[in-house]
This record gives sequence, C-alpha cells and structure tokens, in this order.
Amino acid sequence: MPDVIVNNETFYNPVDFVLKKIGGTWKIPVLWRLRKKVFRYTELQKDIPHISQKMLTQTLRELEADGFISKKTFAIVPPHTEYALTEKGTKAIIIIETIRNYGLELMKDDGIDYEELVREEVKAKKKST
Repeated sequence: MPDVIVNNETFYNPVDFVLKKIGGTWKIPVLWRLRKKVFRYTELQKDIPHISQKMLTQTLRELEADGFISKKTFAIVPPHTEYALTEKGTKAIIIIETIRNYGLELMKDDGIDYEELVREEVKAKKKST
C-alpha cells in the first residue's frame, strides 16, 4: 500500500487515517454522546467522566476542524454553545458502533460482563445522590 502524506503526517493505510481522525481517548466518547442529541459544552463535561476542560476543548476543536461536529454559539445572556453531529459525524457513528459491538464480544470472551458493570455503576450513582 502506498503511504499517504497529509499536513506532513504519514498514514500507512486507510485504517491508520481514520483512527487518526476519530481515535484517541476522548473523540469517540464525545461523538457517541452526540449521536442522540445536541449537547452544550457543560453538559458534555458533566456527562464524560474524567475529561478535563482542556481535553474537552481540544477534542471539540479537532472534531469540528475535521468536520465531524458543528458548533453553534448563541449570543444571549448567559451565552452558550451547542455541539451536534454533522453528516460526516453520523457516518462515523456506524463505524464506532461496529467497534463497540466487537469490543463487547471480546469482553464477553474474556469473562467481562460489561452490562453488569454498567448496572452496578448506575446503582452506585443513585445511592450517592
């Protein structure tokens, strides 16, 4: 396969290229949340455990620059910003869902009951509130 160079970055195959666009720690969790509704910045920050303001801001900027999400700023008091998937972002969700399902299969093969872990986390959150 030929190497592809974009913005001085070398990609060895199409999978490498797409993983650069949507891979990493935070891009998929952000895209996954936007699949069903529009989010404000603070809603995303509350909904994604462990993400710092810096990383959320950086991730949103990269996803917007690559055309996966759109940003709409409202000049009202108080001002707020909303993020939504674009058509390109919606196409990425299909791939993410496939990877997620394969991940669930691999977890099951390794004896991990992910659905049970989710149920336990929901119970723990209900007890703490």
